[in-house]
Amino acid sequence: MEHPKMYHAHILSRPPKEITVEGPVSPDALQLLHMHSELDAFRRPKEQHEALVEIAALPEGRIIVAREADLIVGYVTFHYPDEMERWSQGGMPDLIELGAIEVADEYRSLGLGSAMIRTAFEDAQMENYIVFTTEYYWHWDLKTSGLDVWAYRKMMERLMQTVDMVWYATDDPEICSHPANCLMVRIGKHVPLESKEQFDQIRFQQRFMY
Repeated sequence: MEHPKMYHAHILSRPPKEITVEGPVSPDALQLLHMHSELDAFRRPKEQHEALVEIAALPEGRIIVAREADLIVGYVTFHYPDEMERWSQGGMPDLIELGAIEVADEYRSLGLGSAMIRTAFEDAQMENYIVFTTEYYWHWDLKTSGLDVWAYRKMMERLMQTVDMVWYATDDPEICSHPANCLMVRIGKHVPLESKEQFDQIRFQQRFMY
């Protein structure tokens, strides 16, 4: 399966800040940018920057960034699911994970998360994918946000709903390990029926013995 990528960009005026939301960003373009020091939810900023460059170089990989000049203040990643997770079973070429979304603390509440996700889905190629995200409460920044797990979950649901991602049931043990965890999915308009059926088989794998 080919993965064409159509670049889109928007300028967000948030006085006194002017922020560019753009992507998919190429590896070369990412190399010219640097990470805000607060982008450390998953790894240290320098290491996360290297990871973004690597993902951008993948055939299916997509990086959307929010930047102020050459400073990355937020990003969203899209890539194939990790081979250690159930979502990679079957090697579906049209199943893509929204893997991470992060915004530096001082840039939160500016609408950057929803702007980055909407920019990603402006590309018509996204209609050929099933895009999913796994939301785990232990990844959420409850301390800085001041939200409890349920308020944070509602916030994440609202964010994903901006591009019509909806809650899907699953028997995945990690997601089922806490009621606040969830699977959210968007099925593109051009995804074939066989891919939808295969995804359903991946979502539910428990079998009752009689």
